[in-house]
Amino acid sequence: MTRADRPILPPVRLPDEAELAREALTSPLLSRAAQLAHWAESGVRVGAGGELLDADLVRAVAQLGLSDDEDGPAATAEAWCFAVDTGLMEIEEDEGVDSDGVPDDGETAVGTARAGEELALLDGGTPSDVLEIWAGGLDAVLADAATPSFESLLSGMEGAVDDAGEIDPNSIDLDALDWDPEEEGEFLDTVLANLYMLTAGDTDVAEGAMVPLPVVAASLVVPDDMREPTDEVLEEVSTVMMRLDEQFRVLTGTGLLEYDPVDDALITMEGEPEAPPLPDEEEDLTRYGQVRLTTLGLYGVRERMLGAGLQVPTVGDLSGEKAEVLLLALTDLPEPAAQAEATAWIAAREPRDAALELLDAARGDDPLAPGRRLTAQLALSVLGPEGEPALRGVLDDRHLGGLARVWLTERGAADVPPPSEELIFWLTVDTLAAQLDNEDPAGLRELVSGLSAQHSSFFEHAWQVDHPATTDVLEAVGRLHPDESLAKEARAAAERARSRTTD
Repeated sequence: MTRADRPILPPVRLPDEAELAREALTSPLLSRAAQLAHWAESGVRVGAGGELLDADLVRAVAQLGLSDDEDGPAATAEAWCFAVDTGLMEIEEDEGVDSDGVPDDGETAVGTARAGEELALLDGGTPSDVLEIWAGGLDAVLADAATPSFESLLSGMEGAVDDAGEIDPNSIDLDALDWDPEEEGEFLDTVLANLYMLTAGDTDVAEGAMVPLPVVAASLVVPDDMREPTDEVLEEVSTVMMRLDEQFRVLTGTGLLEYDPVDDALITMEGEPEAPPLPDEEEDLTRYGQVRLTTLGLYGVRERMLGAGLQVPTVGDLSGEKAEVLLLALTDLPEPAAQAEATAWIAAREPRDAALELLDAARGDDPLAPGRRLTAQLALSVLGPEGEPALRGVLDDRHLGGLARVWLTERGAADVPPPSEELIFWLTVDTLAAQLDNEDPAGLRELVSGLSAQHSSFFEHAWQVDHPATTDVLEAVGRLHPDESLAKEARAAAERARSRTTD
């Protein structure tokens, strides 16, 4: 397995389908949609667009217990649409009625809504059935969230209203809408993917912390290599933030995410909506909105990414793989995710067998071997005392003696022989070699900076270390060490090491 074969995203821990299905059933939209579908089992008359008539809307609001909520009618209408979109309800048009010619006045019935086939699956099907129904509704809500607001649409309707006040669809200026449905859908998928990566890669977010909305917006707008965003970029971040605020409000009812909206006081200026300026460092970020994916949301976004052909692992996916595959994969994961993956892998084996397989996979002089040894140390830390015989058995092994000593010492084991000076230098080179191709050089720079404090005569001996990466490591030290005199020593040592290997 090469580095290019490794998963791109950190694995997420998901509960079983039964728990996810319970979350889906309690999400506001699906639970209300199910109530309305049962309420409509004997048939409810509907208008030209399948919507509830005014009188029945009042009864449906009461059915959901939302009569005292000023947003009750809107929430009920959303749940009704969700029920139709998911197949929990089906609309039968009256025979001989052309619904295109019926006025949408909230009073004219042209069909009947009844419980659909999916309602029985929701009530008595498998967890997979429930999740499939929920996912179908999510697709419809995501499409709605990617559609411009009515106010935005009005800007493209100038000249489309005739003398009688009717809108002529053929006169709507679609170009003026500045709306590309495909582009808007891709934008929203990118937003959800960014939230997914934040949740998978950040321990605090994975444990329930909210992500400030300005952070999400900046991740979509600010280039990775931009140190100080320009005023134009900051203005775009603010605009995107408001776009996300509108979309996240639509998505909350699906159970996909939890969202605290932007404080209305920040977006209203003399009664006119306006994107607020971004917060300064002293300001309370929670007023600018904060969001997080729920566990159900992680599942839903992961399913969408899988459908797009992406590799999206979950914790435990590697439990059936060989140790070498595990160790290579762990090198790209945040430590909590790596530890969870190692725990699942070891749990699938007898402890002694797991220890022996990990140690064997950590051997080698190939370029990826130092990284495997580093992650083997992390994976072995999960083992209990059952692993001690295997670790003691490799104390004299040049590749493994160092990590074995660390493991035994951390557990207070007796009779652990001290490492030789030769082994200390070899381990130092090996540890640095494991960091050489790290995309974030901060860890390597920190190790390099502490070299002189740990080994005052390191460069006098390091060039003689019998390790395939000795020259590369010394060259890296020469580039990164903050002390120029020591950096110069490192470069000289690298030259001596290169000459020794070419002689």
